[in-house]
Formats: sequence, structure tokens, C-alpha cells
Amino acid sequence: MALRKRKVTEPTPGDPRFTPKRAKNALGVFKVVGPAVIPVVAPLAVRAFGEARERLDRMKARRLGVPVEEIARFSGKGGALHARITGVARAIAELRDRPAATADDKDFAARSETTLEQLAAVVRAAERMPPARRKAAHRATSTELDELEQRLLSRLGL
Repeated sequence: MALRKRKVTEPTPGDPRFTPKRAKNALGVFKVVGPAVIPVVAPLAVRAFGEARERLDRMKARRLGVPVEEIARFSGKGGALHARITGVARAIAELRDRPAATADDKDFAARSETTLEQLAAVVRAAERMPPARRKAAHRATSTELDELEQRLLSRLGL
């Protein structure tokens, strides 16, 4: 008995491309090929995802101006402000601890550290505020930090 030749029909625009029969065939192929491919592909995929995550962390750390090891401390909506506060606090500590620091510099450092502690508290409290209030608090904090940075730069002679 001769086998009849099947007619090959062109798919019409309304026909679904993924039919139940094609799904069953794909599943059968995956059952055969999957156990051989997964042990090879899985480590490569994990390594690629890890590399992508590391690249994102380096980019975020560079944008915030902090070391990659400290990036976890500056997460959340106010992460960038926390990073700025930490950077200004380090610069003020350097101003206070340098050998040529005057009594006026030390007094400025003490007042500024108090201000920075208050600004950090504001940023932490703003995390739980509604978006409009949080944005207003962040804007006010950013403005205050800008002024403090300007005064610090003038004290450093820049």
C-alpha cells in the first residue's frame, strides 16, 4: 500500500502558530535534549547573571561615589542622599583632623556633624512618607547639603 503524499498548506493569517500538536512535539524534544543541555548551559547562565549584577553594582557605586563594598548601605529611595551625607561627613572629619586645622575649622566641623546627623535622620524618616512629602523632604535635604558642601569647599580653599 502506497503512502499518500500530504498536502502542504500555507498558513493563513488567522491560523495560530503554536498549536497543541507543536507544543507536544516541543515538549518531547525538550525531554530528550534537556538533560544533556541543562548541565552545560546552567553554569554559564549563572556566571553571566553574576557578571551582570556585578557590573550594575559597580555602575551604581560609581554614580553614588562610594566603594562597591558599601553599596548595600545606600539602598532605598534616599540612598543617594545617604551616600552624599557620608561623603560630606568624611570630608569634614578630614578637615577637623588635618594638622593645619584652626579652632574655627574644628567648631565648623562640630556644627556640621550635628547638621549631618539631623539630615541623615530626615532621610531615614522620609523613607516611610508618602511620595509627595518624601520628595519635598529629599529636596530640602539636598539643598541643605549643597549649602554645607559649599561652605566646606570654601574652608578647604577650593
